[in-house]
Amino acid sequence: MKFTKMHGLGNCYLYVNCFEERVADARALARAMSDRNTGVGSDGLILICFSKIADARMEMYNLDGSRGQMCGNGIRCLAKYVYDHGLARKNPLRIETDAGVLAVDLTIEQHKVTGACVDMGEPSLEPADMPVTLPHSRMVDYPIQVVGREGRMTCVSMGNPHAVIYGIPLELLHEPHGPGRRLEAEGRRIETDPMFPERTNVHFVRADRPSEVTILTWERGSGATQACGTGACAVCVAGVLTGRSDRKITAHLPGGDLLLHWRESDNHVHMTGPAVEIFTGEWPDA
Repeated sequence: MKFTKMHGLGNCYLYVNCFEERVADARALARAMSDRNTGVGSDGLILICFSKIADARMEMYNLDGSRGQMCGNGIRCLAKYVYDHGLARKNPLRIETDAGVLAVDLTIEQHKVTGACVDMGEPSLEPADMPVTLPHSRMVDYPIQVVGREGRMTCVSMGNPHAVIYGIPLELLHEPHGPGRRLEAEGRRIETDPMFPERTNVHFVRADRPSEVTILTWERGSGATQACGTGACAVCVAGVLTGRSDRKITAHLPGGDLLLHWRESDNHVHMTGPAVEIFTGEWPDA
């Protein structure tokens, strides 16, 4: 089975072109291929599938084999694959996801896609869309204990669930050369807290100025990652709702920067960032 490894800001996935390949058990394949010791190594697996209503359909699986509804960095890379490999030579592209059909405007240089702006749609603050079980109509600036300190958490769905936490010094969570054990411990604890019956993505945020934020991410089913596109969108929304940042921001993540804009005109969040193909290979058993 042929595959392609791609990344958006270091958030890397393995892509299989299901226009040509067949995958019998995607969950097991995601676990096997994503393993960094015995597999290829990645944050998960993304299948590029035929769609009746769009140019292609994205099926996304986390490192642990669990199904993900959406992936912001992943959809930019999928759109690059679809265009560069000739599955659909359109701009913009329409990609079907478990969170709906999203429009992807491509940046093309020398006939290759180098990045994209994705219309990520409207955010939701409804507890049922996360889901989150605490008895509040919306979880905005809710107090939460992290490393013995009180942070403030806002829950946002971008088609997948996100807990955005402010007020915790990021140096308490990571070491100079990479995510440390506190990020793993606190991220996993919040991800699996009973208040989130389907688990959640966790983002620790520092508001540097109204137009800039710095984020450390713990992704549901994958752990600490270099970047999370839907998470950065959720951070943009949370920052506006709590008065910490503007509607148009630059998000600094370990893997690089994303540009976010929560537009007042249609309530949609737009995310702009790079997409890179790393290499192609063959997997012996699909």
